[in-house]
Amino acid sequence: MIAENRRARHEYDILEKIECGIVLVGSEVKSLRQGTVSLAEAHGRMKAGEVWLVGCDIPEYVEANRFNHDPKRPRKLLLHRREIRKVAEKAYQKGLTLVPLKMYFKEGRAKVLLGICRGRKLHDKRQALKKASSQRELRRVTQHAERR
Repeated sequence: MIAENRRARHEYDILEKIECGIVLVGSEVKSLRQGTVSLAEAHGRMKAGEVWLVGCDIPEYVEANRFNHDPKRPRKLLLHRREIRKVAEKAYQKGLTLVPLKMYFKEGRAKVLLGICRGRKLHDKRQALKKASSQRELRRVTQHAERR
């Protein structure tokens, strides 16, 4: 695992997940291997029948000198045509957005786990936090009871 967008799970309801490849240059891959990437402000965008990752910050690789990349450039995501159509249909529905959840290496290739998400309102976020804390408390109590 390279990076995880933990904030996305708090801000959005994740309806569906899609794994996609990402087009990178060499210095970006070297920078990813160092684990320096930020998905916090990133999102997916449909443009001309393709899906792009916008706002993802991959810092410059120090040893790449003049062959370095632009840290905030849009990066093309690799999906099959039918997957793009499916994503496009859902992305154009009211209130849905494409959010990168994780970035990781799989068999030497960089992958992005893209989520089709709906934004949560403030009261939904509070309910989700209450639910998570009650589940955590319940789990803690049951583990404590099992130890006795």
